[in-house]
Amino acid sequence: MSELRTTLVQCDLRWEDPQANCRMLEDTLGTLGDDETDLIVLPEMFATGFTMNSREMAEPMAESRTVAWLRDQARQRGCVVTGSVAVVEDGNYYNRLIWARPDGSLVHYDKRHLFRMAGEHERYAMGHERVIVTLKGFRILLSVCYDLRFPVWLRQQPGPHEHFEYDALLCVANWPAPRRHPWRILLQARAIENLCPVIGVNRVGEDAKGLGYAGDSMLVDFKGEALIDEPGDQSFVKTGRLSRDELDAFREKFPAWRDADHFSVADGVGF
Repeated sequence: MSELRTTLVQCDLRWEDPQANCRMLEDTLGTLGDDETDLIVLPEMFATGFTMNSREMAEPMAESRTVAWLRDQARQRGCVVTGSVAVVEDGNYYNRLIWARPDGSLVHYDKRHLFRMAGEHERYAMGHERVIVTLKGFRILLSVCYDLRFPVWLRQQPGPHEHFEYDALLCVANWPAPRRHPWRILLQARAIENLCPVIGVNRVGEDAKGLGYAGDSMLVDFKGEALIDEPGDQSFVKTGRLSRDELDAFREKFPAWRDADHFSVADGVGF
């Protein structure tokens, strides 16, 4: 049976202190590695917290110490490590999700939907491409925080000879506690409508602006039922297993995908 061992890392973050956060995460992860997990998922902007100080805190992509740290962690632990980082490239600032593989290679996804209520759209450039990565037989669509509210961007759009475009959805976040209910419901909704598991990792604690985060990191199966759902707003590291065989069997038994609507994005961003 093909399985994807997925580790959710819910933690508090030190405000705008990448070195302290990387040290904290190394201690938090301990010896966790390839004999225990295939994928380690860190929160959005795990190195800084959800900072709008992009000009001061974003690291050049090519020389980023945080991106290098992610690559090193993946190599040392023998598994994929992912989380988003504030970077600058070609004069543009991005909230960029980095997918670091054990072989040292990187894939990235730039956050598409920028949280205007915090002014993110004024401090970072918008991404334009959906990104799907493959791991242990699972095709995984990458997303960041506010993306979760936009089902068109995340909707399955298979090709003419495919039933499904991807097999799991991953979302990293700094999602505030006052809106924890939508976070939880949207994780489950995206799983149900796309007939796929959803991996959602959020932070806890309080940032420098006094905004609190309730965590609620979840691993949700293809029916929207929680496989990992730790109560409370405490830090934790927990690993769950996604079964490709169970996913395929459910999709065959309940073929709602056969009745899905097909569409394209009106502003020219094609799928």
